[in-house]
Amino acid sequence: MALNAIDGIMAKEHDQATAHGAVLNELSDVISDAALYLPFALIPGVSAGLVALVVVAGIIGEMAGALGPLIKSSRCYDGPLGKSDRAFSFGLLAVLIGIGFAPGLWTSIYLALLLALSARTVVNRARRIVAEAP
Repeated sequence: MALNAIDGIMAKEHDQATAHGAVLNELSDVISDAALYLPFALIPGVSAGLVALVVVAGIIGEMAGALGPLIKSSRCYDGPLGKSDRAFSFGLLAVLIGIGFAPGLWTSIYLALLLALSARTVVNRARRIVAEAP
């Protein structure tokens, strides 16, 4: 996450940002999210459907934010569940399962909360880019 952020900051700071880099950044972000989070669906006791929905909602949220420049608005990073927040949330889930909390109802509630926050993120980002559009 830190290297991803530094890469973008450095490219902008030194006027080296390119369309090619922007496309690679956005695509690699959602591909890495899917690759890192979809395996949670294979853990017994974890709702595979909810994991898939959270991942898809995250992808939609990132694409909603990335649509800003398409309509002459800025790239939107509004939350409440952006990329870094998702990384923290799934990291926490991994730690809890790793230290012995057996998956079950609590993981479904947790994932449902992440899904709701992801949906809110999509709405917030869409509203922001539309409001900024000329």
